[in-house]
Amino acid sequence: MKIFLGILSVSILFFACVPAKKYNELLEKEQTCSEELARFKTNALNYEEEAKDYHARYDVLKKSVDQLKKDTSELGASSRTLKAKYNRLTQINDALETNYDKLRLTGAKETATLTADLEAKKVELQRREDELLAIEKELTEKQKLLNEREQRVIELEEVISRKDAATKELKDKVANALKGFTNKGLSVEERNGKIYVSLEAKLLFASGSTAVEAEGQTALVELAKVLESEGDLEIIVEGHTDSDQMKRSSHPTNNWELSVLRATSVIEIMSSNSAINPKQLMAAGRSYYHPVDENDKAKNRRIEIIISPNLNELYELISN
Repeated sequence: MKIFLGILSVSILFFACVPAKKYNELLEKEQTCSEELARFKTNALNYEEEAKDYHARYDVLKKSVDQLKKDTSELGASSRTLKAKYNRLTQINDALETNYDKLRLTGAKETATLTADLEAKKVELQRREDELLAIEKELTEKQKLLNEREQRVIELEEVISRKDAATKELKDKVANALKGFTNKGLSVEERNGKIYVSLEAKLLFASGSTAVEAEGQTALVELAKVLESEGDLEIIVEGHTDSDQMKRSSHPTNNWELSVLRATSVIEIMSSNSAINPKQLMAAGRSYYHPVDENDKAKNRRIEIIISPNLNELYELISN
């Protein structure tokens, strides 16, 4: 406690000596970071909504394929029934023509009746033939549509399978690169097609600090080296704190600021020690509103690095 008060006193004296111009620059930088954070969080939410929408459309497409298969089966049965009726009517027509030839001389009245009956049968036969042709045409079109949609489902499944395999491979690479830190508050897991690297604050920061400790820097550099060759990834760094309220007059003054500044410190380490494209990186602060364990504050003080694959190929297939 005495050490903390001493550090706090030195910090207060230090910041009291900071020129007004420097202080204003810090305030402007903080405002810029806050605006960028809001924009990035909005983009992240939009991407999540788009992903949910495309997965819903994928499910609808699969249901449509199943319905087309059912319709095709029913049309096939109807076609076979009509063909059987058509053959039966053809036989009846042949029989009537034979009887007509036999009875043609039996009298004008009977001849007229047979003629009318024969014409009626011919009209019915033609109607059934036209109906059969229409159903066969519809059946052909349905089969073509079914084949196209089945091909699209196959392509979607192949893309999803490739993405899942690539995500698993990347998760294994990350886990292997960081295996030396697994017993020091670091974990790697895959959830919902994304890779989550969680680092407890004790590995990265001193209490209340936004400066990354040496051991934590080593872990972040190892992770950055694995990710720098993965140009299609989106990397979100989220800062999380515990629920203890901060009581400081200098920055960070609250848990929101602390979580954001810790996230930006992590990004600074990763980007300055690797060839990661800065466009792939996003910093976010969650304060204490997303705890992982209500009974363990130490676990809640953490940095989560969320690695998302590029789903543009999947989105394009679904959209088309």
